[in-house]
Amino acid sequence: MRLVSLVCSNTEIVHALGLVSHLVGVDDHSDHPEGALAGLPRLGKELAIDVVRVAALEPDLVLASLSVPGHEKVVEALERAGLPLLVLDPTSLADVFRDIRTVGAALGVPERGEAVVRTMEETLADLGETVEAEDVRAGGCQAIARERPRVLVEWWPRPVIAPGRLSWVQDLLDLVGARNPLEAEDVRSRPIANDEVAAMAPDAIVVSWCGVKPSKYRPDVVLRNSLWREVPAVRHGQVHCVPEAFLGRPGPRLVQGAIALRRVVESVRGPRP
Repeated sequence: MRLVSLVCSNTEIVHALGLVSHLVGVDDHSDHPEGALAGLPRLGKELAIDVVRVAALEPDLVLASLSVPGHEKVVEALERAGLPLLVLDPTSLADVFRDIRTVGAALGVPERGEAVVRTMEETLADLGETVEAEDVRAGGCQAIARERPRVLVEWWPRPVIAPGRLSWVQDLLDLVGARNPLEAEDVRSRPIANDEVAAMAPDAIVVSWCGVKPSKYRPDVVLRNSLWREVPAVRHGQVHCVPEAFLGRPGPRLVQGAIALRRVVESVRGPRP
């Protein structure tokens, strides 16, 4: 089967299913696994896909995703070109599991899709159990077990853009015992003004900027914001960097994002009694 993947998360799902060798083209941003993608035609950035080049590859299936804001225009162009499409649109962790199964079935390996999901579920379940077990072992500390630090994930710094309730990040934060400051808002994400961040008073801020290499992340942008001097995360130096590849891509590597968020929660809570 000749596959084209137009977003990073889909490329990583194909890799997890063991079918990278079927890829005949990918978007410019797909970077994992790096070695396996070397030499593949690059078809443009996620929002500027060259549909003519995609068609020229004669794919049996093109994998797209509306998890990338603005990608719907690319999907419309692909539809007009009459290309065979599978368009994913996850908002929750359950949706991510569903999509992995869907891709596995579409590629003729449903059992691999189930295996990938099962591995993810087992690992995430262990993380969830660890949250409860460690808090209880702290010794009659039900208050600690109930404590859920507020963790603000930054998709972008200026203006700050953060995930809302309609996001797999919401599920990951719930899983590791944290609170999303936007958990009451039925949005995928939205811009947040500086004074809103100050009012939210997050206990930790996670820098996970989309489209920026982790080596270029600048936590000092957060720490030096004069309007956030009284924000607990800034006062206590709880500004953490987590690659967007682990939090912003709805695929198998969300497990690594959950592990990173768990470490953030542990850092905020401090040493156990």
